[in-house]
Amino acid sequence: MKLTHFYFNNQYSATGSQIEQWSDLPRIPHHLGLATGRPVLVVVGGAGKMEAAALNQLQRVFTEILAPLAQDLNATVIDGGTDCGVMQLMGRARHQIGGTFPLVGVCAIGTVILPDGSPPPSDAAAELEPHHSHFVLVPGHDWGSESPWLAKLATQFAEGAPHATLVSNGGEITWQDVRWSVTEQRPTWVFEGSGRTADLLAAALRGEDSDPRAQTLLASGYLQRLVLSDDLTPVKSALETHFTAMGSLQ
Repeated sequence: MKLTHFYFNNQYSATGSQIEQWSDLPRIPHHLGLATGRPVLVVVGGAGKMEAAALNQLQRVFTEILAPLAQDLNATVIDGGTDCGVMQLMGRARHQIGGTFPLVGVCAIGTVILPDGSPPPSDAAAELEPHHSHFVLVPGHDWGSESPWLAKLATQFAEGAPHATLVSNGGEITWQDVRWSVTEQRPTWVFEGSGRTADLLAAALRGEDSDPRAQTLLASGYLQRLVLSDDLTPVKSALETHFTAMGSLQ
């Protein structure tokens, strides 16, 4: 397990750790210098193929609700760490509000371009989002290789504290992310109106015919939906109530 520092063109820097095996996972929070036992928000969903309309709609959600909520909760936020889609929204929202909460990107080493000048591992590799505070690089060369690591690391960080996964838009890998979230017995909130996978899950939650994969996930009892509209008050209230009920809002 190796600790490193990444320096971005925007003058920001992040602390990173690269791990090779599952036995390293419990040591990651301490290795990064981060506390456990605090609320955790996991952000999954659309990345490079996310539609412009969905990005614009979600921008307010991240800037006006999610980033301030994480700041108020003194939470750790965990996502896929690349400079696109919901991960870019999360990083920029943290920057815009002057957030100080840890924002940890979990990335498969073979899918990202490191800001150290090393050559990209593939033509499909993505840049790291430069407003994240920490990165965990895990084994893998395919998109989605990071999914189980991300889900289990979030549980490791929460250490019994309240936690939730927030699902916006998304494609094939998002199905995998949601499945791992459910496996970790994590409350999983789906943003209805954000498009693609999130909307298919929301339709299933409404009792409509949807993707067959949704039924197994719904049977877990961990999925709930949040409806996006111009009035974001219900979304804010629902998330605050979720964490308040678990005794986490300070």
